[in-house]
Amino acid sequence: MSNEQMIHRREKLDVMQSRGIPLHPESFHTNYELYEAAMLEDGMSNVQVAGRVMSIRYFSKLCFITISNIQGSLQLLLKKEEVGEESFQLFHELLDIGDFIGVKGKMYSTKTHEKTLRIESYVFLGKSIRPLPDKWHGLSNIDLRYRQRYLDVIMTKETQNRLLARTKMVSSIRRFFEDQNFLEVETPVLQQTSSGALAKPFKTYHNSLDSEFYLRIAPETYLKRLIVGGFTKVFEFARCFRNEGISPQHLQEFTMVEGYAAYWNYKDTMKLMREMILYVLDRTFDTTILTVQSQSIDFSLEWDVVSFRDLIVNDTGIDIDLYPTVQELYAETKRRNILLDHSDIESMGRGNFIDLLYKKMCRPYLIRPTFLVQHPIDLSPLARANDDNPALTDRFQLVVNGAEIINAYSELVDPLEQRRRLETQAQLRNNGDVEAMEMDEDYLTAMEYGMPPISGWGFGIERLLMVLSDSDNIKDCVFFPLTKKL
Repeated sequence: MSNEQMIHRREKLDVMQSRGIPLHPESFHTNYELYEAAMLEDGMSNVQVAGRVMSIRYFSKLCFITISNIQGSLQLLLKKEEVGEESFQLFHELLDIGDFIGVKGKMYSTKTHEKTLRIESYVFLGKSIRPLPDKWHGLSNIDLRYRQRYLDVIMTKETQNRLLARTKMVSSIRRFFEDQNFLEVETPVLQQTSSGALAKPFKTYHNSLDSEFYLRIAPETYLKRLIVGGFTKVFEFARCFRNEGISPQHLQEFTMVEGYAAYWNYKDTMKLMREMILYVLDRTFDTTILTVQSQSIDFSLEWDVVSFRDLIVNDTGIDIDLYPTVQELYAETKRRNILLDHSDIESMGRGNFIDLLYKKMCRPYLIRPTFLVQHPIDLSPLARANDDNPALTDRFQLVVNGAEIINAYSELVDPLEQRRRLETQAQLRNNGDVEAMEMDEDYLTAMEYGMPPISGWGFGIERLLMVLSDSDNIKDCVFFPLTKKL
C-alpha cells in the first residue's frame, strides 16, 4: 500500500511540474510562528504562516486543514468561494497529508472557539513522497522511533515536548552559569590519555600524527588546566564518549556540563547546584513540583544529605569501613547472598566494587532529591581527601529517582598526591580493571605549576532530562540516539 501511495504522490509531482508549479520553492516569508498566530485576535489580516499539513477534512465547498511544526499547530479554512474554484480544486487534487504549504489570510474563531486562519491564498512548499504513519496509531515500533527520530518528532507529542524541554534546559543552564559570572570554554575531544573519570574509552587513530587517540570520557583535566592558566570560573557543554554497556540509564555518547570554580569547596558547589536545579525547573517546566515515579516531588523543599557508608549500611547491613580490601568485601557480599552482576568482578579495584554494590543495592531506592556525601577515596582519584578522615573525599552526588544527575568535588590540587593516586589507578588498569585511569603526565606537569583551591561539578544533560521528565529510557532524551546498523 505504501509503495502504491508513493507512486501516486510522484505522479502528482509530475502533474504539478507540467502546470508550472514550482516543486521546490526557494523560500516563503512568514510574519508569525504557528503558535503565535493561534493567539491572534479575530479579524487580524495579512497573516502569513507555513507548516506541514497534518490533517485535511473535506466538505463539498470547503475544507479544514491543520498545519504544524515542533512548536505548535494552526487550523486553516479553505473555502471555494474565497480562493476560487481552480485553487480549491488544485488543493484537493494535488496536496496530501505530509506536504508543506505557505498561506496568507485573516484570523477568525469557529463555533467551537478554535482559532482558524481563513486562507486567501496559498503556495505549495514541498511534497511528502512517503506517506506519514497513521496518526491514530502513531509509531508503536520503539526501534523505528529511534532510527527515524524525525518521524517520531512529527507524530509523537510526548517526543516533541521532551525535546523542546531539552532545548529550553540547555538554554537555561547556560544562562544560569553566565549570570553567575562563569565563562564558557571548549576543550579537546581527541585526547592522548583517557583521564577525568572512571570509564572505558573509545579509541581512534590520527593518520597525520601517526598516533592513537581517545575520544574524551570527560573534559575535567583540560578545564583544570585553564584554572592553572588563570581562569577562575569556567564551564563547558562537552560531548563525551564512554565505551560502556547499554542500559536504560546509560548512553555511550552524551553531553556533559562540567565546570570549576577557583577558591570554592564542595559545599559552595552544593549550594550552586541546588540553585541551578530550581532555576532550570522554573525556566523549563514553569514549576518546581514534578511527578516522578507517581510521586509528587517539590524540589524547593529541603534535600536529604546522607553519607556513602551510612547508605550502604542501611540498605545492605555491610559496613564498608570494616573491609579494607576488595577480597574481604567481596567475600562479605557473597556471605550475605548479594549477587553482583559484572563480567570482570575478580579484577575490580575496591572503589569500583563499592560503586557496583551501591548501584545495585542502594541507588534505585533514592527517589527524592538526595545529596550523597563522604565517598571512599578509592572511588574518587581526582577528588580532595577530607582533612579529618583521609580515607574519604570531599565530594557529593545528587541522586533523584535512582539516578545520579550531578557529581561534584572539592578537587585534588596536590600534584604529589595526584601522582600517587594515578599510579594506583595505573596498577589497577594493568591488572585488568579497564575502567581505571591511566597516567597523565601532561596534566601532572600542569598541576606542578600550582593550583588554587578548586571545586568542580559535572552532569549529563540527557540524564538530567530523563529524571526531570520522568522518562523510562535515556534514549528518549536524545535527538538522535545511537542504534545498531541494520
